[in-house]
Amino acid sequence: MKNKFYITTAIDYVNSSPHLGHALEKIQADVIARYQRTKGKDVFFLTGTDENSLKNVKAAKEMGISTEELVDKNAARFYQLKKALNLSFDDFIRTTQKRHKKGVQKFWLAIKKDIYKKKYRGLYCVGCEEFYKKEELENGLCPEHKTKPEIIEEENYFFALSKYQDKLKRIIEKGEIRIVPESRKIEVLSFIEKGLEDICISRSIERAHGWGIEVPGDKTQVIWVWLDALSNYITALDYGKDGEKFKKYWPADLHVIGKGISRFHCIYWPAFLISAKLPLSKMVFIHGYITVEGQKMSKSLGNVVDPFFVVEKFGTDALRYFLLREASPFEDVDFTFEKLKKRYNDDLAKGLGNLVARIISLAKKFKISKSKEVKDEALKRNLKISEKKWKENLESFQFHEALRVIFDFISFCDKFINEKRPWEKENKKFIPDLLFALESISKLLNPFLPETSKKILSQIKTRKKEILFPKIE
Repeated sequence: MKNKFYITTAIDYVNSSPHLGHALEKIQADVIARYQRTKGKDVFFLTGTDENSLKNVKAAKEMGISTEELVDKNAARFYQLKKALNLSFDDFIRTTQKRHKKGVQKFWLAIKKDIYKKKYRGLYCVGCEEFYKKEELENGLCPEHKTKPEIIEEENYFFALSKYQDKLKRIIEKGEIRIVPESRKIEVLSFIEKGLEDICISRSIERAHGWGIEVPGDKTQVIWVWLDALSNYITALDYGKDGEKFKKYWPADLHVIGKGISRFHCIYWPAFLISAKLPLSKMVFIHGYITVEGQKMSKSLGNVVDPFFVVEKFGTDALRYFLLREASPFEDVDFTFEKLKKRYNDDLAKGLGNLVARIISLAKKFKISKSKEVKDEALKRNLKISEKKWKENLESFQFHEALRVIFDFISFCDKFINEKRPWEKENKKFIPDLLFALESISKLLNPFLPETSKKILSQIKTRKKEILFPKIE
């Protein structure tokens, strides 16, 4: 189906409530989904929660509640991001759902020819839910979570990843799976070239505390949380029962993930798919982290910012704007409330809000409606260039640049008003053009700030001026 576009985010651990890092990825994916819909694509946008990890079991134990109670409570909180962040996802998968369990066990059987059992001893990070080699640690600590891995020794199932080393290298080099940005593709290839080893894909029922999806035919083992989690991209499409959604939307057109999990999505997941004889995902977009004073925001580091609190204080579109505008999506975004406040006042209140107020006031004063096309050549030319650049930047996931293009055009419109002086009766002929430009701005903003876009269109229609972004002192 050429007209379909299947986009996913990573699914989140539910050992605690969501933080701003989770919000970043969901918002980025939402922008892409909304943009693809403007192109007339049949979009299926998936997100969800990863509930079968050992860290969930440990968190529940520390709180003195059952694991089921913990995951139900926190999964509900993650789902509430839909309203708080104005997300347009089509499905929310939970890995404790029956459709998921059924699909995962079917997928295990599909790759069974590459699975074997052996005794193993290794360094395991519960935060990553992964074994590490000693040389991969930083000062003896997990490079991602800065914690000391546990030494684990038990008999588990392994997947013959090494068998697919050459094939994976060729696939990634040729761009059969496109990895964006290019620097991440180089990292993935470098990891492959060091030599791939077979990976452990189960753990004992004892170590899992009885939590997780049972290995088909072996009640003593549960499926490794990453094999379980990655499978969500197909189980949400009813892969477990060979459903119509799976036939319609697979393969994924785009996986949106953070830089810490590129190995799982660019090496392990494609290897599993090849083994199962399923089509490969087309593209993986890898974004940076949200940092606080240069440190990754994470629950384990204790420097999290609550997105619900930020939305309550500044509004949904203000948060969406900051996270998308502040830095390249491929780099880390350093968050402070001071930076958010400055962006809000300078760009949204003073820039966008002021322009909308000026144009709507003029339209109301002279009772003028929008023109069907822009007559002024300079305004028309600038709008056309802006629309072209906006599209180019969105196609390459350069959200910050696409927004810069919009706000440059907003500045141009402000100068245009100052030069043409449409508040004078003899110059009111420019107002229909300005209303058209404002409608165009609202359309360009739609993937980024959908609620603001809607409000601008409403003001153009009613000519009733309302403050979009009251200045924050």
